[in-house]
Amino acid sequence: MRNLPKVALEHPELPAFELAEHDLIQVAKVFSLGSVGGATFLPSGMMNRNWRVSTGAGVMAIKEIIDVPVPKARRSLTVVRQLADAGLPVCAPRVAASGDVVAEIDGRGFCVLPWAEGSHLPGTELTVNESTDLGALVGRFHQALAAPGIGLDPVANRLRAKVTPANAALAEADRFLQIIATREELDAFDAATLKALRQRKELLTEWAGEAPPDDLASGPVGWTHGDLQPLNLLWRDGAVVAVLDWDRLGVRAYGEEVVRTAQVQFTTDDGRLDLERVVTFAAGYRSQVRIADEDLVDAVERLWWKRLTDFWQLQWHYDKGDHGPDRLWESGERLLHWWTARRDLVRAVFTSR
Repeated sequence: MRNLPKVALEHPELPAFELAEHDLIQVAKVFSLGSVGGATFLPSGMMNRNWRVSTGAGVMAIKEIIDVPVPKARRSLTVVRQLADAGLPVCAPRVAASGDVVAEIDGRGFCVLPWAEGSHLPGTELTVNESTDLGALVGRFHQALAAPGIGLDPVANRLRAKVTPANAALAEADRFLQIIATREELDAFDAATLKALRQRKELLTEWAGEAPPDDLASGPVGWTHGDLQPLNLLWRDGAVVAVLDWDRLGVRAYGEEVVRTAQVQFTTDDGRLDLERVVTFAAGYRSQVRIADEDLVDAVERLWWKRLTDFWQLQWHYDKGDHGPDRLWESGERLLHWWTARRDLVRAVFTSR
């Protein structure tokens, strides 16, 4: 234990985050992992720090909880264990002798999960049958999370969903234009963003009257995963073997998760939705959960408006100095223009039977 190797980076150009020997020893002790052979930092996660660790108890993933408060992470991890008991494809977190699923060390939280073998596949590479199965799996998760024995709080019948006014979005666009204007020298991202922001302002001005009429989302509401993007799914032999990262577990309109998942899974590199896979994904979901056409249409329109008025990637880039989501800004702008020109088609695709 005293001669642990340094953490190896899969991508050396990314900043190194070593799992300190003291932390590793303490985590191994709390979770009864036995001997530890080494740790490899996994740089693909944007929100938390993760390592692949060889231990006497097997290969494990150790996660330092950064993105959510420890009590919230503890609740989510406890739910994941129950989902595993129900036969759903998740990695059940290891439990300490104390019964806790989180080890708190020097004010930081760590959890340990069994390492799952599989691949992160872009949704556009799934077969039609796989996209159908993915939709059905999302429905099964929603049903399982709604079961009384899962231990989550009851939910209200209607849910308020924030609607950003067009004038607030225009003001935010102007704020970023001003930030860029004050820079002594523009890089390629700045120059592209200047053009994109001007185009976004044109869209906002043209479609300002199309905001959702109120902040009450339509349709069934319940507990949902919250971030079913490709990096949070592991595939093997044509099936999802693990749904990862439950930090975003929360109450949402089911339609919101269906539409957002389809968008993050089935957006092509050139900025459009793979409509065939959206159709089969939505059909797969509806094979498990009853949801009306008008509820899906409401979710489609709300997500379109959110994409029109949201600048989170620029907030990361310019306010936080974190360039990780830069590519998501560029691809998101392509999708927004494509979607805005085809709103009727996108609504129809989600309700196709």
